Order: sequence, then structure tokens, then C-alpha cells
Amino acid sequence: MSRTRMTAALTAVAACAAVLPATAAGAAVEPPRPAFYEAPAYVAGAAGDVLRSELMTFAVDPAGLSNLVMTSTRVLYVSTDRTGAKIAVSGTVLVPKTPWIGVGKRPIIGYAAGTQGLADRCAPSRMQSEGLEYESLFIKGLIERGYAVALTDYQGLGTAGVHTYMNRVVQGRAVLDAVRAAQRLSGSGLSSLNPVGLMGYSQGGGASASAAELAASYAPDLKVKGAVAGAVPADLGAVASNLDGGLYAEFALYGVRGLAAGYNLDLTPYLNATGRRVMDEVEGECVTDLFNHSFVKSSTLSADGSTFAQMLGKAPFAAIVAEQKIGNLKPAMPVLVTHSVLDDVIPFTVGKTMAKSWCTKGANVYFSPNATPAHIGGMLNNSAEMYSFFEARFAGLPQWSNCWTL
Repeated sequence: MSRTRMTAALTAVAACAAVLPATAAGAAVEPPRPAFYEAPAYVAGAAGDVLRSELMTFAVDPAGLSNLVMTSTRVLYVSTDRTGAKIAVSGTVLVPKTPWIGVGKRPIIGYAAGTQGLADRCAPSRMQSEGLEYESLFIKGLIERGYAVALTDYQGLGTAGVHTYMNRVVQGRAVLDAVRAAQRLSGSGLSSLNPVGLMGYSQGGGASASAAELAASYAPDLKVKGAVAGAVPADLGAVASNLDGGLYAEFALYGVRGLAAGYNLDLTPYLNATGRRVMDEVEGECVTDLFNHSFVKSSTLSADGSTFAQMLGKAPFAAIVAEQKIGNLKPAMPVLVTHSVLDDVIPFTVGKTMAKSWCTKGANVYFSPNATPAHIGGMLNNSAEMYSFFEARFAGLPQWSNCWTL
């Protein structure tokens, strides 16, 4: 199949990725989740085992052109939560149909999506099928290069329960187990022998960075050759301060709600009536509902008038936030870290400090700053740099660290 034909077919899948639907005034009332996403009453098996799978269809591809160039499979697989308990996580496995012509076996990219929201309808596997997943264009570029892609929905995003947004360990594990699921998926043509890359930006950057830190201990069976982590929210306290009262204030609400869910913490005593109502609303919202709570000041939501950043600095939140810090463990593979100095969501110093911390531990890090306007702009730099990074890693070329510049 020609590259032109492949590009045309994949473009049909991604054409609507950047189109955002109109935002309702309040939180959407979710319909019952599709039966596929209902986990068994008892989740059994090893981390990465596939519980069920089904072929995906795409709303923007009614002619099925994507079937000419890739197999798209929705999966429900076994992962583990923060405590080590087995959980069911959904995701997507995309495998090109064209033969791999590069060095060795076809690489698998463990792709960690950026912020989607908290509602089940926001799950990347559902948004991608509907043509509304905003990272589809970047995933398309990976497929065009012959890589398989394993895209996790994370814990509680698509499946039952609240999405544990910004919970470091469970996000990293979900990424690694999605790759295992791709390797074990019947008919995928993949196995434990395929080399692996990790990729993510924003929330996904945190998940990719966490997966890079955890890979050696949690998934030593994976042959991880490199990781890309862009605009990493490595210090949630600093990020919360930056978001408060701004355009992306809803992200801070996701964070507090997601952390509470991951630690079974009842937020009721810490919020006033407005705060409790708002938290109920955001639990049913996606990133496309961002403007529902833009410019909200967290001090108007807390029981004692403190900001969320202040609240996160006190017990019991302080210990929880400390556990989410990224940069304390050395990645065992080369890592590319990107961040815009003009990032308006995650402060540039947060990403740079994480990279520097990895460097002090002897990690192979290349820190790539840029001046692309805003958080969204930085995503473009990150995606552009990841292609050459992965091409070099999968070809067996070394990465030259620039830790000496930090």
C-alpha cells in the first residue's frame, strides 16, 4: 500500500480530532456506559491480560477506510491500582497492516493521552471512535511510521468509578499494562519481543514520566527503548497555584477530585455547598466542558476560604500530593523531556526541575525547551520531536544527554 493511500485513510479517522462541540451550561448527564466497559465482578489474571476485546468503528470513517491500513481494537485489560489491587482498565490497540520494514520487530508505543476529563464518555477509546479525540492526529503520525499504538483510558475513565486523575502510580501502571495487553491481544501480531516506546503530554506527560520511572520494577518484561514526556505536571502543588482562577481552573478541580478518588478521601468536610455542587458537576464533564468552570477561584469552594493550593499543603492532602511527585525515581531508559517556557498551564520550572532531578540520579535525559505560545502550542513541539526521538531509539542509536546544561 502506498504511503499516500495510507495517509488519506488515516486522515479520514483523524479529521474531526480538533473540533470541539458546543459546551452546555451545566454538567452533562451521562447515559449508561456501554456494556463493553463493565468490568467482571472479580478481576482475575496477570497485569496486562486481556479480559475482552472488540473491533472498533469510527464515526468519521463510515466507509471503513481505516481498515485498509490498520486493525483497531478496543480492549478491557487487567491493571493494578495504587494499592496493588487488580482493576479493569479500558483502552485501544492500533496495529498497522503494512509490514514493518525497520530494524528488528515492530515497535509498540504506549501512548498516554492528555487531559480528557472525568466523565466516562471522555474515555479516549470512546472519543477516538467518535472522531473527537484531539490527539488522533499525533497517533496517526505514529501509525504512518509503522508503529503499533496502545492507548490507555486510565483507571475509572470509561469504566466504573471516578477517574483517578493525576494519581502518579496508577497512571504509570495503566500505560505499561496497556502495552502488555497489546502484546497479548490475539491476532495483533505483537509479543513481548517487540520494542516499546512511551509517549505523553500534559496529563499524558505525567503518565509517561511515571511509566518511565516504574518500568524497571513494575514491568521488567517490557523492552522499553525510550520515553517522551512533555509538559509534565511533576509538582501538583505548583500546578494548582498556577491554575487557580484562570482559564484552566477546571483542571485543578479534576486534580482534587481525582486524588480524593485514588485515596478514598471524602471531600465533604473540606468544601462548602458550592464546592460540593461543583465537584459533582465536574465528575460528569469532559475537557470540552472546560469553560463551565473557567476563572473559578478555589477559595470560593473551600469550607474555610483557603485556596486549593493552600489546602493541598495541609494534612491529609500534603502527604498525598507528595506521593505524586515525579522525579524521585531514575528512569532506566533514555528520556526526552519537552516544555514551553510560555506554558500557561504547567509552569516551565516544574518540568525543568523534574528533568534536573532525573539528571542528578544519573538518568539519560535530553531536556528540550521551546517558546511555542501556551500549553496547547507546546503540544505541537512535543509531537514533532517525538518522531525523530523514536526513530533513533528503535534504530539502536544512542541519545546524548544534555544534563550538563541544566
